[in-house]
Amino acid sequence: MASVDSVSLDSVRRSTSISEDVWFLSGPTGPNDSLQHTPIDRQPFVVGRQSGTSMKLQFRTVSGNHAELRIIDGRLVIRDLESTNGTYVNGKRITEPTIVSDEDLIHFAEAPFRIRRQSPTGMTAGTISENVCDQALALVQFDRLMNQRLVRPHFQPIVTLIGARPIGYEILGRGSVFGLESVGAMFQAAEQLNLEVELSRLLRWEGLRVGREIPDQPVLFVNTHPKEMKDGPALIDSLSKVRTMASNTKIVLEIHEAAVTDPAFMRRLHASIKDLDIKLAYDDFGAGQARLAELIEARPEFVKFDIGLIRGLAVDDSHRMRMMQSLVKMVQDLDIAALAEGIETGEEAHACQELGFDLAQGYFYGRPAPA
Repeated sequence: MASVDSVSLDSVRRSTSISEDVWFLSGPTGPNDSLQHTPIDRQPFVVGRQSGTSMKLQFRTVSGNHAELRIIDGRLVIRDLESTNGTYVNGKRITEPTIVSDEDLIHFAEAPFRIRRQSPTGMTAGTISENVCDQALALVQFDRLMNQRLVRPHFQPIVTLIGARPIGYEILGRGSVFGLESVGAMFQAAEQLNLEVELSRLLRWEGLRVGREIPDQPVLFVNTHPKEMKDGPALIDSLSKVRTMASNTKIVLEIHEAAVTDPAFMRRLHASIKDLDIKLAYDDFGAGQARLAELIEARPEFVKFDIGLIRGLAVDDSHRMRMMQSLVKMVQDLDIAALAEGIETGEEAHACQELGFDLAQGYFYGRPAPA
């Protein structure tokens, strides 16, 4: 991928002959559109929301006449037309005419495109991707997501198994930028930049900031990333800050069972969050091994049984039901609430009732939704 070179428009206007190569913009023209390959076949080629432009975009953040592209001396030059939200080349906002090359990433505000070039032989300089949301695009978008806090908290209900009475919500993150809508996509990009901890904190903060306004003050379950366990003081400091922001909101901190590897640290963490009036839940219990002996070192208020244990559970599956019953009883004997995750069917709900689970969560009771 070529680096971004800024050039004076006057210096490249010596010739306006069109190269034999054909240039394309590859990307969606609207938020829900599929990938399109649009040839840059006019001089100038104007991009914007206004009718009559060479390529009309449906993104609300794009200006009427947003930017123009010209082919000058066989090189493709892009110029921003004083747009409101800017034109970016490989993540850098441009302020003057800039040469772009095959494979470069262009953003017209939030609208992402890849530059493609086809030679006279019909062979492309690079294989056209079927999915513009590739890793490089995700990294460019991730910078915007973090700097502008472009996340949308969603809330999935947690209910009592008997009576399905709502007692709280798990906060789940969604992104507001193209290509990073799911929590998986966000953390995949964060991993490339070693920013998983920062993203986890952002999702927790925004979730509690929005969730504290939900009527009747339900219990809010917030997540952690396993990497946060490696720096205990930083995690405790971040929780102290969200506790101050969230005031008297009821908070439960979820920690993945597999991240509980240091019992001494967990005891310290448990004591610290108790002082902050934050309760503890172990998530995905049983996904690897049900390590109750270690979990007792910092006894939580909730244990969330992994979706893999619940999926397809049925009363007539006697062997599986006996195994599950023993796990549920062990947890409840420690005065810990047993929560079944991922319930999607009435049959699974009935089986969990038979097993004596205290709480439940899953699509059967409600999908994640904005507050």
